[in-house]
Amino acid sequence: MKKCKVCKSPNSNPGPYCSVVCALKQHDINRQKKERKENAARKFELRSRRDWLKIAQVAFNAFIRERDKALPCICCGNTTDQKYGGSWDAGHFLSRGAYPELRFTEDNCHRQLKSCNAGSNKYAHKGKTVAQGYRDRLIQKIGIERVEWLEGPHPPQKWSIPDLIEIEKKFKLKLKELKCQN
Repeated sequence: MKKCKVCKSPNSNPGPYCSVVCALKQHDINRQKKERKENAARKFELRSRRDWLKIAQVAFNAFIRERDKALPCICCGNTTDQKYGGSWDAGHFLSRGAYPELRFTEDNCHRQLKSCNAGSNKYAHKGKTVAQGYRDRLIQKIGIERVEWLEGPHPPQKWSIPDLIEIEKKFKLKLKELKCQN
């Protein structure tokens, strides 16, 4: 004997449901699914450039943390155990605010302890030592030519929504490839 699609009780009726009540429940479930799908599509269309910038940044940061996960902090050279909420940031050598054109440049962003990344503005002396440590280790990692290129002038960059969607897809794909290699 077949079972009802909703309540899974034995069904002697020729249809997929044992009663009208189950058929109405399934109708409500289907309607709710359709509404959720339509709402998701509307929310997708309503995303602003700023929303897409945040989404692309999250994908980029996840890629950077995975790329450098075996390396120590770029600023201080320390390694720590993973703590609840995470101990690591994707820290930019030249900040996203001052150099927005370098926001998604892989040479400009590296795995960094949260304490080094957040602490660089707390105290003037610590900010100086964190930045200098970052620069010194960055030269060791990528070379002086690439660091000088980062520090040089760059044309302004303003990404459109399609550009940001492509950036998100690109870094999600790179992250997936990295995870498959490990």
